Amino acid sequence: MIYFITFLNGISLASYLFIMALGLNLSFGLLRIVNMSHGAFFMVGGFVGWSAFQFTENWWLSMLIAGVAIGLLALFQEFVLLRRARGNPIMETLISLSVAVILADATIGVWGSLPRRIPFPEFLRGPLWIGGMPFPRSSLFAFAFAVVVGIIFWIVLKRTKVGMIIRAGVDNFEIVSTLGINVRVLFTVMFAVAGFMAGVAGMIGGTFQMIAPGEDLRIMVFALVVMILGGMGSFEGSILGAIIIALAFSFGSLLAPHLGLFFIFAPVALILVFRPQGILGKVVNI
Repeated sequence: MIYFITFLNGISLASYLFIMALGLNLSFGLLRIVNMSHGAFFMVGGFVGWSAFQFTENWWLSMLIAGVAIGLLALFQEFVLLRRARGNPIMETLISLSVAVILADATIGVWGSLPRRIPFPEFLRGPLWIGGMPFPRSSLFAFAFAVVVGIIFWIVLKRTKVGMIIRAGVDNFEIVSTLGINVRVLFTVMFAVAGFMAGVAGMIGGTFQMIAPGEDLRIMVFALVVMILGGMGSFEGSILGAIIIALAFSFGSLLAPHLGLFFIFAPVALILVFRPQGILGKVVNI
């Protein structure tokens, strides 16, 4: 039974790691930079969701508010700051890192240094009995929510004209630009969508675990590891990487608590040595 519970905990962790890594992969796939403020977006999104829940007591509305707030924050960062450094990856990365530091300090100034936890809504409380076995509603919801998000993004990326443009931009955004497509607008929109996903993930993370200052660094490390393992810029890689990392961390923490992080970084080190582009990633020329 303990292994089954550990598996469910791993699936829950994989669910919002996938949402985080998906947003990070979207921004990397088009912008060719690792947005170092993505973890800060997650943390601020969790705190915004917590504050919204205090006023509205509506979990869904709070999640929407958190997503929209961080989406607008990401829009500001890309439109006002990153766009001015376009074409200089070092400057873009330093800008996003500076934004992360500013947001981390601002979070403490606004919400303090104490951890917060968003209460479970009524529909997520208690077990759901399936085949005579109890399943936590929260774990099932996290998995189902990630599946729905994955399906929506898969349809958009694989079955729509917008998705075709995005995939073409991932492969060669210079050629896409010469075809008369406003790549700058595409960059901005996708960056805002990535921020929205980080805000949503922050709300989910604040509900299933907790949200606290410093959480931005931890979740950023997890998201980077997921992206590196699965493949930078790969949608399918985000799914695979999130599952591998979450289950490795959950079972590693159970079997050898003092070696929990080893089970995460060991496969990543091997991937970097033998397949630097990730399991399902493509070679990226920056």
